[in-house]
Amino acid sequence: MCLGIPAQIVSIIDAGAPSAMISVGGVQRAVNIACIVDEAHTPQQCLGDWVLVHAGFAMARIDADEAARTLAMLAELGEMQAELDAMREGAGGST
Repeated sequence: MCLGIPAQIVSIIDAGAPSAMISVGGVQRAVNIACIVDEAHTPQQCLGDWVLVHAGFAMARIDADEAARTLAMLAELGEMQAELDAMREGAGGST
């Protein structure tokens, strides 16, 4: 399954490439932002934008509310996965 992760653009690394530094839960990583820039929205205008990141590319701009909802849902899924893993361990590791 492929999953786009919401992240916020915190700096522009190279407007010509174009690449930017994003932050997800305090972790920063460089991504390509070519898919979200054009004449109407330059790399510099992307600073502060929320984007969906997949495989090192910012695929689309999203609003802050959508990013917050998605991050909350991903956190819940992670908690659910941790509980399922604990249940499997408690059952002797069988699935």
